[in-house]
Formats: sequence, C-alpha cells, structure tokens
Amino acid sequence: MGILEKFKLDGKNTFVTGGARGIGKSIATAYLEAGANVAIVDLDIAEARNAADELKGIGPKVIAIETDVTDQAQVENMVAEVVSAFGELNVAVNNAGICVNAKADEMTFEQWKKVMAINADGVFLCCQAAGRQMIRQGKGGSIINTASMSAHIVNIPQPQCAYNASKAAVIQLSKSLAVEWVAHNVRVNSLSPGYIGTDLIMNAPHLKALIAEWEPQIPMRRLGRPEELQAICVYLASDCSPYTTGSDFVIDGAFTCV
Repeated sequence: MGILEKFKLDGKNTFVTGGARGIGKSIATAYLEAGANVAIVDLDIAEARNAADELKGIGPKVIAIETDVTDQAQVENMVAEVVSAFGELNVAVNNAGICVNAKADEMTFEQWKKVMAINADGVFLCCQAAGRQMIRQGKGGSIINTASMSAHIVNIPQPQCAYNASKAAVIQLSKSLAVEWVAHNVRVNSLSPGYIGTDLIMNAPHLKALIAEWEPQIPMRRLGRPEELQAICVYLASDCSPYTTGSDFVIDGAFTCV
C-alpha cells in the first residue's frame, strides 16, 4: 500500500464531539472527505443536525447525535449509537470544551467545576467509552483528544487558570491511556492548537481587542485556521500512524517557541 492510500479513511467509523462548529466541524469535514463515516456529536443537537445536513454528500455517511459529555450514561449511549449506525468504532475525537476567563481570586467554584467537568471529565468519559468499545472489537483504534497550547504556556492578558489546568490534564490523561492501552493497539494522542480563528472567535465583538493583542505575540502574526488542523487529525486517524501514540502535537504558528 502506497503512502497516499494509507492516508485514506475508507471503512473507518468515527465520532467528533463538539463537532457542530469550529474545529470539530472542520475535523468532521476532513474525515468525510477522506472516506470515513462520521458522527457529529454535540450538546446543541440543532446545530449538529445543521452541520450533518450541510456535510451530506461529502463522504459516505454522516449523522448527528445529541450528547452531554459530562453525563456518563449519555456518553455510553452515544458510543452505542455510533456502533449501531456504522457497525463499529475506529476513531474517536474528543474535542468538546469551554473556556471561562475569570481571575483566580474572583472565580467561583461553580465556574471552575464547569470547565473541569467538560474539558477533563468529559474527555475521560469519552475516552473510556471509546476505549472499551475498541478493546472489545479487538482491532485497535485511534483516540484524539483536543488539548491546547494553554497546557504548555500561560496565556496573556486573559486570565484562564481553569482552562489551562484542564488542558494540561488532557495531555497527561492521553499519555496515561496510551501506555495502558498499547497492548490493545488503541492509540491515544492529543492535539494542542494555538489561537484558531473559528467563526465564533472572529465574529465575537468582545474578542476583537484580545485578537489585536494575540496576533503580535504569534511569530506568524496571525491566528490559525480550523482547516490547518485537518491534516494532523487525518494522519492520526489513518494507517500512516501505527507507531504514533502518547504524543502531543502543538499546532500554534510557533507561539510556544518564543
């Protein structure tokens, strides 16, 4: 099999949490284009269905599933629904996440818990459910968890200690699961994007001033684009990466280099 053939995702069945918009939707699009079946998983089922309708015809099959990633029963039901629709699960992308910008001395415990529940607990629950399914199937699989460059550095000027801590947890969780599940050929890696100019960020009036401060800090002097994360996600899902597990991939325009 040649290198281009190895990048194809024909016959692979995937889900992407937080897949209704932004980075998640971009990854879902790439997987469909590469030949995979895709379940767009999101708490906002209306947006998930809109995304699925928009992407129909790009790849073999796309469905939308409503899921609260902090609810274990819903996560387990989601994986069961993916398997029912596609036959098995081969690739899981755990991308759902939130950020709360609040000073540490002013942040409420509820704010802290909400960020941790979605960004850390949610990733664990989705990894656990996906990993169990892949182990049962006996064919291995690939799990990709969205972390952040904020796991490596402290962003300024915005205060976001809960987000930073939660994303650092995602990286170490991914490494731990990679080691635990290596005997089952279930690979687990994380992706650490820098500032990505999703529609939500670029169209938010309250972020314009922050973007003006962020861009000079980035050596490339611009925010990334969601589609610039597609290639690494296809690589990690594909047969090109059988020896790649326990790694974190920083895609940030060299932000963390300086």
